[in-house]
Amino acid sequence: MITDTHTHLYSSQFNEDQKEMMQRAKDAGVSRFFIPAIDSTYTESMLQLEENFPLEVYLMMGLHPTSVNENYLEELAHVKEWIDKKDFYAIGEIGIDLFWDKSFLIQQQEAFRTQIKWAKEKKLPIVIHCRDAFDEIFEILEAEKAADLRGIFHCFTGTKEQAEQAISYNMKLGIGGVATFKNGKIDKFLNEIDIQHIVLETDAPYLAPTPYRGKRNESAFITNVVDKLVDIYGLSFKEIAEITTQNSKDVFGI
Repeated sequence: MITDTHTHLYSSQFNEDQKEMMQRAKDAGVSRFFIPAIDSTYTESMLQLEENFPLEVYLMMGLHPTSVNENYLEELAHVKEWIDKKDFYAIGEIGIDLFWDKSFLIQQQEAFRTQIKWAKEKKLPIVIHCRDAFDEIFEILEAEKAADLRGIFHCFTGTKEQAEQAISYNMKLGIGGVATFKNGKIDKFLNEIDIQHIVLETDAPYLAPTPYRGKRNESAFITNVVDKLVDIYGLSFKEIAEITTQNSKDVFGI
């Protein structure tokens, strides 16, 4: 059993072959798909995905930092409405992204803090999006840390020191296609991080692993990430799949 802890299977890039794409993933051994939210424009397609694949798909709810803009309070209200009326498996993906635009930093910080508080209230894990914002993310996690706050640092691309700091806040590291890139860097120190802190992800349709880099990613390609971790940790494919799936169960509670 392999768990893809972060995959946008409702993306319009899968409109033509969603069923076939899911079958390829299942044939590859992927049996659990955790689906992050972005903003209100994707909610309907997320719910449809869950209806199409009720036994394999687990939805999150949250406001992605790149969707934080002038109407972020309306978007946060949308998140709150949904988490109050339906069960989700995490609050995510949430966080701070300063790569594209720094003009809404204060609003991103407020949205991140607010959603962490909701996660605590609902006893749900958080799934963090961080791009060019480790210091800002860690500042908020330091203020909000709690024994029952847990989650995943999605698409972790930081340093060993940043990995250790993320882990200190009860976060697993989401490892995907970047680990297979020649310039990905994290593969240089990942063997120094206990595999108990690692979960697998694809972030499909983005960040396809080598040898598919630059093409549409899909959950079946997670096996290439497992192969890379086999090289890094010196464990078998089966052991990597089992350990990382158990780690995902520790986070999501299922």
